[in-house]
Amino acid sequence: MPKTSTKDRFALNGATMGTRWSVVTPTAPEDRDGLQDALQQAVAQVDAQMSTWRAESDLMRLNAAPLGSWVDLPAQLMAVLDTALKIGRLSDGAFEIAMGDAIAAWGFGPAPADAQAIRAALARKRQPSFTTLELDCANLRARKHGEMTLDLSGIAKGYGVDRLTEVLGAQGIPNALAAIDGELRALGNGPKGRGWSVALERPDPDIRAVHSVFELCDTAIATSGDYRHWVQVGAQRLGHTMDPARGAPLIDGPASVTVLASSCVEADALASAFMVLGEAAGRDLADRLGVEAVFLSEKDRFKTDHSDTREGNRGKSSGRE
Repeated sequence: MPKTSTKDRFALNGATMGTRWSVVTPTAPEDRDGLQDALQQAVAQVDAQMSTWRAESDLMRLNAAPLGSWVDLPAQLMAVLDTALKIGRLSDGAFEIAMGDAIAAWGFGPAPADAQAIRAALARKRQPSFTTLELDCANLRARKHGEMTLDLSGIAKGYGVDRLTEVLGAQGIPNALAAIDGELRALGNGPKGRGWSVALERPDPDIRAVHSVFELCDTAIATSGDYRHWVQVGAQRLGHTMDPARGAPLIDGPASVTVLASSCVEADALASAFMVLGEAAGRDLADRLGVEAVFLSEKDRFKTDHSDTREGNRGKSSGRE
């Protein structure tokens, strides 16, 4: 059984979305196996609905549907699509879920990079998905009004973290830290009655080192960066964040952006949006939305540990990868 414990904390974890989820609580739950199963089922459901690596997923079913035809979808996928389109509109298209063709072309999907597909992605004239994807949330259905390949890799893991915390809440667990990769959500207090300690990673592609540490309570946090998932093109290393204006990996963006918000689905999508917007426009949008963001740049890649500790409570401060 994938769980570990010490005298002051109890941990569960499992596989999902090509990586692993984890939950840490200060004390062991009464029904350990039942909680493990419920958490695994929650993230498995997200993966089954939103994966582009599964031909039978609900998202791939929508991708394959003819233009103009309504497609019935499960409530969770509808909720994520609705959030994605709202953030796309708020960010003036910086967050864009209709980039599946470019993501696949550059080798960030199940298949390796393809030069012909890259040329097609670069040449494609794109319209924002918030103008071409119609959602009927009341009747749980959607239809496309333009050619698009949807990809939820910039938001699904954040939603998965929120689902983990929903399971924890339903089982009466008020204090926990849930995570999938660099997306986390803190509930209540940590083992010593303080906020949960979360490290912001230095954006160095060659080593894993701490940039700063945060104590979080009832806060979601997500990081997007260019230093863990990339493709090498000549002498240039291109990160996985796509620039919707180019149909290609982002160039000259921040090294990483970390966002604190009330939900992890929001923090995840906004971190990607702020990468594309850059620091000036990203901070402006963060201020308007009332969320906190930490931008790290090229000069932050190889700095020694700042040993900087900050506190965050309900989106009042800053985050991690």
